[in-house]
Amino acid sequence: MGVTDDVILPTEEELTVPEINLSGPALKAGAFHLGKACENQNNEFMLCRNELGDPRKCINEGKAVTNCAMNFFRQIKKTCSGEFMQYVNCLDKSSPDQAFNPCRKTQAVLDKCVKDNLGIDRPPYDYYTRVHVHKTARPRLPVEGPTVYEDATPRLPEDIPKPEAKYGSRYIFLW
Repeated sequence: MGVTDDVILPTEEELTVPEINLSGPALKAGAFHLGKACENQNNEFMLCRNELGDPRKCINEGKAVTNCAMNFFRQIKKTCSGEFMQYVNCLDKSSPDQAFNPCRKTQAVLDKCVKDNLGIDRPPYDYYTRVHVHKTARPRLPVEGPTVYEDATPRLPEDIPKPEAKYGSRYIFLW
């Protein structure tokens, strides 16, 4: 996609947000609870991206998602840091692909701590594949109807004589 003088790009200050400085195993360890804690902000961001089709118009929603994730990991650090680090180390060192299966015991300890301190249940594995209705305060975009094209080729009139079929009946498949 080419950029012309008509395209207004956001400034550097608008795009600058604090990054979540965590490793892959740490993000994987907190992913289920993070998704549940920041579900509303994430859905709002994805709704904006899909409706408007321009990521520049959804910068504030993206900042809200990052802010929610930062707050979530701060709460985890404050309340469940020992359990979280045990689970992260287990994921990191128990298998080469960071599989969940060898770490079910440490996962259960983390889940209990998060439920007791933050009130967030670990969602079931199919939770994010289910259909959820998202309530939003954003105005609904007008729905475009289907495009109607003029008929390019007019139909033949019904009273035109049809010659007999050269090799038999036209209705051979109706037997």
